[in-house]
Amino acid sequence: MAGKLFIVPTPIGNLEDMTFRAVRVLKEADLILAEDTRTSSVLLHHYDIHGKLQSHHKFNEHQTVDLIKEKILMGMDVALISDAGTPGISDPGFLLVRTCAEEGIEVQTLPGATACIPAIVSSGLACNKFCFEGFLPQKKGRQQRLTELENEERTMIFYESPYRLVKTLEQFIEHFSAVRRCSVAREISKIHEEHKRGTLEEVLAWYKEHEPKGEIVIVAEGKPETKKSRRDRYEERENDGGEE
Repeated sequence: MAGKLFIVPTPIGNLEDMTFRAVRVLKEADLILAEDTRTSSVLLHHYDIHGKLQSHHKFNEHQTVDLIKEKILMGMDVALISDAGTPGISDPGFLLVRTCAEEGIEVQTLPGATACIPAIVSSGLACNKFCFEGFLPQKKGRQQRLTELENEERTMIFYESPYRLVKTLEQFIEHFSAVRRCSVAREISKIHEEHKRGTLEEVLAWYKEHEPKGEIVIVAEGKPETKKSRRDRYEERENDGGEE
């Protein structure tokens, strides 16, 4: 009988963000795949977890994914963790999940820590509809993607390095306008957690005077809905018989 693949979120800062279920699954797993075994060893030691640990990261996942799949098919329960947060969200995991799903292996993803949801909820911006962009391309394709997002009406979430934050905010002003509202969340769930809210121009001015450090999430307001776009949607509903 085949085993299962468990996707297990780990704390992004505060170790207390670990769930009871996540601890149990890691204790019961036959194999734990970790992005960085040194980083994960600290977490596992804290929770007295002594399962077998194996490295699984973006540099070796293409070479190891089939071997892991075969181990699960032979009956092993495998848990995948990343350095912090939910595997697959700007972290390794997608390839293994897709391979197991195509093979018919049961994949269970546990709910848990991630940086993007606390960032948007704390931003004060609309969070009923949003798009997650992760890390923008650093060079090739970056300007093209920003141009494509100029007319995005949903709230947008980006991950960014503190070393590129000021430049990114400058590019946002160029593509989205200086008065577009935003929130920069820094070090979520850690001791020095910080949220700076305001227009892009105001937040940029702050970080030009205060060097950003740590993990960064930018939440940017979508393009304000125009009267024309509201009218177009109303007409579409009318043509569809008034249904949403």
